[in-house]
Amino acid sequence: MPTAKPDQKIIRILKLRVTDKPGFLGQIATTLGELRANIGEISIVAQGPDFLIREISLQLEDEDHWQKVQSGIAALKGVEIEDIIDPVCQIHEGGKITVKSKVPVNSIGEIRRIYTPGVAQICRIIEKDISMSRKYTGIGNSVAVVTNGTAILGLGDIGPVAGMPVMEGKSVLFGELVGISATPILIDSSDTNKIVETVKHIALTFGAIQLEDIKAPECFEIEDRLIKELNIPVLHDDQHGTAVVVLAVLTTIAQRTRIQLSRSSVGIIGLGAAGTGIARLLLAYGVKEIIGCDLRPEAVSLLKTYGGKAGDLKAVMEQADIVVATTGVPNLIKPNMVKRGQVILALSNPDPEIDPEIALAAGATYAADGRTINNALAFPGLFRGALRACATKFTDKMKIAAAHAIVAETKTDNLVPSILDRKMHQAVADAVEQAWFS
Repeated sequence: MPTAKPDQKIIRILKLRVTDKPGFLGQIATTLGELRANIGEISIVAQGPDFLIREISLQLEDEDHWQKVQSGIAALKGVEIEDIIDPVCQIHEGGKITVKSKVPVNSIGEIRRIYTPGVAQICRIIEKDISMSRKYTGIGNSVAVVTNGTAILGLGDIGPVAGMPVMEGKSVLFGELVGISATPILIDSSDTNKIVETVKHIALTFGAIQLEDIKAPECFEIEDRLIKELNIPVLHDDQHGTAVVVLAVLTTIAQRTRIQLSRSSVGIIGLGAAGTGIARLLLAYGVKEIIGCDLRPEAVSLLKTYGGKAGDLKAVMEQADIVVATTGVPNLIKPNMVKRGQVILALSNPDPEIDPEIALAAGATYAADGRTINNALAFPGLFRGALRACATKFTDKMKIAAAHAIVAETKTDNLVPSILDRKMHQAVADAVEQAWFS
């Protein structure tokens, strides 16, 4: 199915010199409101004898909208635009990650301990027992975030270097949420064999491999081969991270309603990496009926090999109790297609197949989009638990345990916890570790 178009919403900070008299801020706010600009923070950053320097954060629809807002503000008397700040570009300047020493180096004695001659002692220990590398190096706490840039977010095949900001973002989340050292690995190839061989050759550096934003169907073969040929955990996050969060959300919904998930008919619209991963995990969980549709016959055939059934969009919407859409096609699901009582998860970003509010108004019991069902709820804890357990692979049992841990940490007024909930990430890690040993 078509790839989602990129999110065109933009954020800008206007730095304004404003006359320090009553009414001027009100004029600015009124003008911004009339121009449909979404106002965020307003702060005073400096002041003079008769003026204030204010910074106003704005969210805008696109560049055309931004130009109209600038013109509207520039036309106000007593207001001058001093600067325009793009906070997204600003936070990315110089990259978002770095390699930093955990050990201070303030004396020759410290150098002798961390480098020569002291380091030879550690090398000999590892030479005799390679498993000691997990104790005496960073290997046991490191993840490679591997991409070839062929399926970046909703942007599609933009290449590995253009995808680097996403890989850095994943690495930041690994570090900040669960303390894992993650390194982006960019592979400039669409050749499945080359990607597999490259990852195999560098795998000794890492405790686990996260495959990211590699398009289907190549992603399936790459993951399957690496799982078989490496003795460390390998996980394609677009498939399995998303699947874990979907299972968690559906379990939460089932607990709050009369829905029996295992007996429900689940329709999957769009059988790319995410859709196929969701179908596989739901089948492993015990869902008896999965109906899938996709414009690519080979994608539907793959679903059938896992135990799913083929259908078309009409059949899925008419037969499924639960509908999960991962097509990248905005507004694909029309309100008149929604059955009363259905659960609708429209996961394409930035524009879902149907807006959750529209789905609810059309009769859905529950509805959510990709902003709620975010794989960042799952992957940090999945990898933290697997590394802690020294696991050699991810199992369905570990993924299902991760989903149950997310459910247990979900408050009654939400479908999922906050991504910033460190307690939830640790609970997922604990559950994954225990599942490996059980």
